[in-house]
Amino acid sequence: MDDGERQVGVMRRLRERVRGLLRREKRESRESLALPRMSLYRRAHGYAYLRWPYGYIGSAIGEKPSLKWRRLLFAPFLWRALFPERWGREYHGKVVPTSEASRLVSVKEDVTITAPEQVIPHPTARDIVLRHPDRIVALDCPCRLSRENPCYPLDVCLIIGEPFVSFVLKHHADHAHAITSDEALEILAQEAERGHVHHAFFKEALWGRLYAICNCCSCCCGAISAQRHGTPMLISSGFVAAHDPDLCIACGICAELCAFGAIDLARDPVVDSALCMGCGVCASHCEAGAMSLQRDLTKAEPLSLQALGIPTD
Repeated sequence: MDDGERQVGVMRRLRERVRGLLRREKRESRESLALPRMSLYRRAHGYAYLRWPYGYIGSAIGEKPSLKWRRLLFAPFLWRALFPERWGREYHGKVVPTSEASRLVSVKEDVTITAPEQVIPHPTARDIVLRHPDRIVALDCPCRLSRENPCYPLDVCLIIGEPFVSFVLKHHADHAHAITSDEALEILAQEAERGHVHHAFFKEALWGRLYAICNCCSCCCGAISAQRHGTPMLISSGFVAAHDPDLCIACGICAELCAFGAIDLARDPVVDSALCMGCGVCASHCEAGAMSLQRDLTKAEPLSLQALGIPTD
């Protein structure tokens, strides 16, 4: 078989795979997902992402050879990664401090609201639609499982509300378990103690909605890696780290923990406000109190449930 015949065979299998995804997505949506009106392609994209997150994300990251080859299977969706600006608009995470992440897993009532563009500066994927928000799943992190030497624990991705929770529990019972809001708060606290960053993730293919709060380390997280390599996949919390040299004891912990390489220890700790995402990790781990978060008016507004009128008590 020559190269031309081999390529034709690969493309034929890809077309068959996409058709199968569309048929399966349609059947699955009738069974368990109350989906809004959208194109078949976008629905298939959302289905593939939720149904096979480990293959989808693992092949995109491409560190494990056993997963890298699957890029061919997910090529109809992953081609967007070739266009960083577009990719960032369609799939992005809003950085949130621990306090706001905790409020997101404490919502008690159904919510339907669209975050203003001042908060999430994209025309799509801004909806906060929480159905049964007390339904939460701890999912083994696809980014961590895509790495040769992952960070632990694995079950730190928090899937919130329906229909996502039921779908994940049905199809990923070996990687997911239902948890309470109190257990979600404990996971957030533990991940914050480890120096990891909280992201509220939105995806256009998942009906433009918030669907998860991920707790991310710079060594495993695909979104942080993409951000540091020029793909704008993350949105600032709206804050920036500030350094007080009078209190600083030059321990270097802030620079060591910064997931975005925003703190320079060449002299005193200097914060690069362009790189800083305002996650608050440096401030929460500075025993001397020399680091703090300050509102940066040049960045997107914070994702504040109180400002959006969402009750959490």
